[in-house]
Amino acid sequence: MQTPAFYSQVRHLTVHDPLAEFLGAAENGRIEYRYIDAVKLSGHSCPTVAAAYWMTLKALESLYPDTLPQRGGIRVEFRQDQLSGVTGVIANVVAMLTGATFDTGFKGIGGRFDRRQLLYFSADVAEEIRYTRVDTGRAVDLAARLQLVPFAPQTGELMQKCLDGSATPDETAGFRKSWQARVRALLLEHGDDPEVFVVRPLGE
Repeated sequence: MQTPAFYSQVRHLTVHDPLAEFLGAAENGRIEYRYIDAVKLSGHSCPTVAAAYWMTLKALESLYPDTLPQRGGIRVEFRQDQLSGVTGVIANVVAMLTGATFDTGFKGIGGRFDRRQLLYFSADVAEEIRYTRVDTGRAVDLAARLQLVPFAPQTGELMQKCLDGSATPDETAGFRKSWQARVRALLLEHGDDPEVFVVRPLGE
């Protein structure tokens, strides 16, 4: 699978999954996720997929400053309902990284490792998503202000030409390059910009 080179430059996320450790699926339960994993899950790379990956990474860094995030130990609440806009796309990526599901996830073994009742929509939260540690109740709200990192001016026109079949090979290549350039800018140039990715620990 050949992908844009910048994917490998995006900060990765390592979590501890007690279920993976229990069943011997990953040594010491350590699972590493990279941006390419979100791309594979979604089938594409776009600002929404990038934001879903990055908001989760930032949230877990905030909630677990001194230890590995516990996959399956995080409750996630979305302000929007699951059918609004791109909420469903974001939720799929968030669920992969956190293990959180509502009622379709793993039911557990002997009362442990239950991944259900951890993912909620239409929640009363201040920002787009709230992540909460189940063990401590520590929580953080996240939002992505994607409009602050717009596409290059020609992107919309090139997209339309690609959609209606009138684009030349050079225009098609130009559109793809421009599209991924915005994703790159979000993750590598603005990933730690507090105006673009808003991180609000509760109680602070």
